[in-house]
Amino acid sequence: MIKHCIAALGLGLAFTGAMAQEINLGLISTEATQNLKADWQPLIDDMAKQTGYKVTAFFAPDYAGIIEGMRFNKVHVAWLGNKSAMEAVDRANGEVFAQMVNADGSQGYYSHLIVHKDSPLNTLDDVLKNGKSLSFGNGDPNSTSGFLVPGFYAFTKNGIDPKAHFKIVRNANHETNALAVANKQVDVATNNSENLEKVEKRHAEKFKDIKVVWTSPLIPLDPLVMSKNLPEPVKAKLKDFFYNYAKTDPREKEVVMKISKLSGFKPSSNAQLTPIRQLDLFGKRNKIEADATLADADKKARLAEIDKQLATLNP
Repeated sequence: MIKHCIAALGLGLAFTGAMAQEINLGLISTEATQNLKADWQPLIDDMAKQTGYKVTAFFAPDYAGIIEGMRFNKVHVAWLGNKSAMEAVDRANGEVFAQMVNADGSQGYYSHLIVHKDSPLNTLDDVLKNGKSLSFGNGDPNSTSGFLVPGFYAFTKNGIDPKAHFKIVRNANHETNALAVANKQVDVATNNSENLEKVEKRHAEKFKDIKVVWTSPLIPLDPLVMSKNLPEPVKAKLKDFFYNYAKTDPREKEVVMKISKLSGFKPSSNAQLTPIRQLDLFGKRNKIEADATLADADKKARLAEIDKQLATLNP
């Protein structure tokens, strides 16, 4: 028994040592991988140089890939949206440690519904009234701005289930949805203010064909999440890198501007996710309340449980 414990301890120490030497950085798929890699590679190179670790970027085709990667210790640090960060914290032993900071000092960004410039749709009301004849490009189910925020503010609050409301529904990343709208492959799609700026820069002619018909309330800027399994000295070194990156160095400032018009990163915590948790619970509550197939007692019990969870999130 003692031999088994010593062997297990040895494996644990070896694992810790390996993690200390190599860090896998997960990056959410908001657009084409080649674009993300071009934007992030300078920061990845600086991260390796300043921390002394080998840093490898991990790109997944969807947000779930990053979350599962962290769950199985294949991803150690990740850039995530608030919704996907919530999933990483709840299911993958992650913790929020930093938040992006906009170059202009703003505290967040916006979700949008977009259509082709020639579309007769001009408002959210137009979209909702004509849903049965429209194809809809929804976001990744773990996307804050592409799925959760429009799902709650644009649809749930209006008693709409997108899957049942639109003629056709498909899920894709922000860039794919924007280009699908510009090319008239879908009638309406989700997007966000940050990605539309990138589309304007990279696909200027296509951007001219996009019209915004709905804008959400402000969304908190994206968090950075790290695995709780990382050794404390490694966590401290990574925090030091991100908290101080682009504070004074002009070249580093250019790097974060290219990533997403940032000025850098600031300390944050899981508390950043509270508004997103509230949105998620409100959405679930509305669905349960509207479900005519549930028995009254079952519905009452489920609503009470959600109300209890909501109460714990209120200050």
